[in-house]
Amino acid sequence: MGACHIAHDCKIGSNNIFANNTLLAGHVEVEDYVHTAGATVIHQFCHLGSFSFLGGGSVVSQDVPKYMMVVGDRAELRGLNLVGLARRGFNIEEIRSLKTAYGKIFMCADTSASSLEERLAQVEQHEGLIHIPAVRAMLQSIRDCFAGDRRGICKYRSWNGS
Repeated sequence: MGACHIAHDCKIGSNNIFANNTLLAGHVEVEDYVHTAGATVIHQFCHLGSFSFLGGGSVVSQDVPKYMMVVGDRAELRGLNLVGLARRGFNIEEIRSLKTAYGKIFMCADTSASSLEERLAQVEQHEGLIHIPAVRAMLQSIRDCFAGDRRGICKYRSWNGS
C-alpha cells in the first residue's frame, strides 16, 4: 500500500500485505503471508515468520516467529494469528494444536515455571502435538529466533504477569 519503505538487502517472501506506512529497515527478512497493519516499523536484521500479523503502530525490534501476532510500541507477542491461519486454510486440528502448544510455551500459569528452553522441549516431547507439522514449524521458528546473530524473540507476557 502507500508510503511503504523497504530498505537495502531485505528479503521478502510471497503473498505479503504491507499496509500504509510500513517501514522495513535494512536486512529484514519477511517470510510468506505476513500481514502488517498501518504505521508499522521493523528494526534492521529482524525476521518475520510466515503467517504472522503485526498490529498497527507496532515497533518491532526483535524476531516474530511463525503464526504469531504482535502489537505495541515495543512489540509483544499477543497470541496466534488465528484469523490469518483460518483464512489461509489451516484446519481445526492444526489451529487447536498450535493454540495448545502456544499456551504451554508462553502462557504457563505455574509461577515456578521452567525456562523457555525447557517449555519448548516439553512441547517437543508431547505425543499429541509433535506429530502436527505446523507445531513443529512453530517450534523451529522460535528456536531460530535465538540462533547465531539473530535478534531474539519479541517479548511475551505469561499468565502470571511476568
